[in-house]
Formats: sequence, C-alpha cells, structure tokens
Amino acid sequence: MGDGAYCEEFVADCRLRMAADLFAHTWDAVVLAALTEGPRRRRTLRARIGGISDKALTEALHRLAGNGLIERRFFAEAPPRVDYALTDLGRSFADGPMRALGAWVTERGDELFEAQERLTAS
Repeated sequence: MGDGAYCEEFVADCRLRMAADLFAHTWDAVVLAALTEGPRRRRTLRARIGGISDKALTEALHRLAGNGLIERRFFAEAPPRVDYALTDLGRSFADGPMRALGAWVTERGDELFEAQERLTAS
C-alpha cells in the first residue's frame, strides 16, 4: 500500500474511498462552502444555503462533525448560543479538494452537462 494514501484494493478502510465518501452526500459540500465565510449559527446557515431542509442540515452537520471537518461551539450567553465552524482539517478540505473540484467543474462543466444530456436523450 505504500504510504497509505492510496489502495491497491478498494476495501472498506481504503483512504482513497474514505476521501471520496466526503463528497457522497449532497449537502455536505454546500454546508462546508457556507462555513468557509466564517462561523455560522444554524439558523444563518439554513438561510444562507436555501433549499435545505432542517433534517438535511442536521444530518450534514452531524456527519461533518463526525468526520472532524467542523466543530460545534457553545457559548454560555443569555440566551445560549451555538455556532458551527470549520476545523483546521475542514479548512484544508475546503481549500484543497473542494476548491480543485470547483475549478474543474467551472472549466469542464459544459462537457459534463452535454454528456448527461446525450444520455437522457437516447
């Protein structure tokens, strides 16, 4: 397996598969992108994203926190306040693979769209 970054066999604990799974859920990347602007309260995140249900936001926040990409921060104020922020790991993911994917789809998105249209037209 070399340095462990890639797998000779795509097994369940393969690091490449683990990384690809970070893009598997529709809203996860959107939530991460919204948090690149800085920490946000849940209500602000939901309004900023638009179209996300409360359930989908809850699930995305739990998944992202479970993967160490975001942190839930509690502030003992009156009234109490909770916000969500990127961790260092989350920032590196947003600034690395997510930014690269965004650049790729900006450059090649028309080709991707055309291929999908050809498939549905046949």
